[in-house]
Amino acid sequence: MLRCLLPALLCGGALAQTPADCPPVAQMPSPGQVQSGLRNALDHGFLWRISKDGRSSWLFGTVHVARLEWMFPGPQVGQALTASDTIALELDPLDPDIQQRMAQGMSAPTAALLPEPLQQRLQRRAQAECIAPQALAALSPEMQIATLMTLAGRRDGLDPSYGIDVFLAGWGHGQKKTVVSLETPELQLKALQLGSAAETIEFVTSALDDLDNGQARPTLKRVAQVWADSDLDMLTRYESWCDCMKTAADRSEMKRLLDERNPGLADGIAALHAGGGRVFAAVGSLHMIGPQGLPVLMAQRGYRVERIIYAR
Repeated sequence: MLRCLLPALLCGGALAQTPADCPPVAQMPSPGQVQSGLRNALDHGFLWRISKDGRSSWLFGTVHVARLEWMFPGPQVGQALTASDTIALELDPLDPDIQQRMAQGMSAPTAALLPEPLQQRLQRRAQAECIAPQALAALSPEMQIATLMTLAGRRDGLDPSYGIDVFLAGWGHGQKKTVVSLETPELQLKALQLGSAAETIEFVTSALDDLDNGQARPTLKRVAQVWADSDLDMLTRYESWCDCMKTAADRSEMKRLLDERNPGLADGIAALHAGGGRVFAAVGSLHMIGPQGLPVLMAQRGYRVERIIYAR
């Protein structure tokens, strides 16, 4: 969810555009494009109905970078949204307080100091991704990598400005729904931070290798397409094809970002449902898979969990 906040936080000239080499800057759809998008939208992503105490809520697996046409909910996702009272996101990207706290946390000093050659590699990668290097300089190394990885898909039409969470937040506020954050910026930033300088150096080096050798971009494209195709079987086998578990730092990062956060997300969703409302809980799709995935955790909390298969 950090990634869908990047368009708002990396502003004021941070995206250094040179027309010959840089991808186009994302443009928000016009009212006509929104109407057309909603009218012609297909269902994407992963949707479950969770029922308890005579009421239904929903789990929806999102993707944080997407194509413009994917932002709009299709018929079955739209029905679940309309039937909900509360839109629950990892973080509400349109909440000014969330934006401010995230900006402060992202620029907080870090104990990990990168060797000069690694800092130079980060600067070169920023220039290659059309980001002004000074825009990243104040961020922790982990956040610099998160930013670079997120923006790597723009040449394939995948942009965080089109992230599904961003659309859902805007839709929820526009429809006068209650929009809530299931987590805090501080919790998410802590999950991203590695435990030692050595782990940070290993993590940054591995990620830059993937970016520099061109591997990160097709992986991001594949993740996005798996989401667009609602291919749960392929998503469940993510670790077998993502090539993202190469180092101890990679594995530690994934555990903190997913397994260690999922119980708190499940507890937050359960508390909202227990309050009497119908909740549309939308979080990153990787939170939905495996024995610690949200569908399993909600079933353990006494919910009837049913995956909704889209009519194509």
